Amino acid sequence: MTKTIPPRLILGSASPRRLELLAQIGIKPDALRPADIDETPRRGETPRDYVRRMAAEKAAALVLETDEAALTADTTVAVGRRILGKPADRDEAAAFMRLMSGRRHVVLTAMALRHGSRTALRLVETKVRMRAIDEPSLQRYLDAGDWQGKAGAYAIQGAAAAFIPWIEGSFSAVVGLPLSETAAMLAAIGIHPVSAGVSP
Repeated sequence: MTKTIPPRLILGSASPRRLELLAQIGIKPDALRPADIDETPRRGETPRDYVRRMAAEKAAALVLETDEAALTADTTVAVGRRILGKPADRDEAAAFMRLMSGRRHVVLTAMALRHGSRTALRLVETKVRMRAIDEPSLQRYLDAGDWQGKAGAYAIQGAAAAFIPWIEGSFSAVVGLPLSETAAMLAAIGIHPVSAGVSP
């Protein structure tokens, strides 16, 4: 019986968090190949449509060999129909945090897995509640700089964890990659965790 060789996994992301998350479940990409696309939301585009489009466009933008599969993802924070992307500066980060203070928002993470002529797409939604954030706490948070480069101006595994008493859904999806769903998608094309010291 011939053993099927799984495709080489290309992670289409420069995010160290996504690399760490994959390592957590024993998946090590064969290469990192970040996709360079325009991430501007379209006029009237809903947060869910936006995040799905971003993941799919990142996967489509990568040049793959026949023995490669590409995993891409996009995470965004949504308050109602408003998309909170990566803040441009401290003032925008403050505005985002004030908007979320004392209320719930949704973190949307879409994953795309491109293999051969097919692209599988999944969307995971997680509800997050932030406690009311007083101004001194907000300024200390902004001073720490943890908001930089983060969708919605925060990372749940960082300093902002002090403001989040409750989530409903996937914690790893809020970090950047829903692990259960990702593992299932990869398993469907023959990519499984590799145990240390065990030959594949």
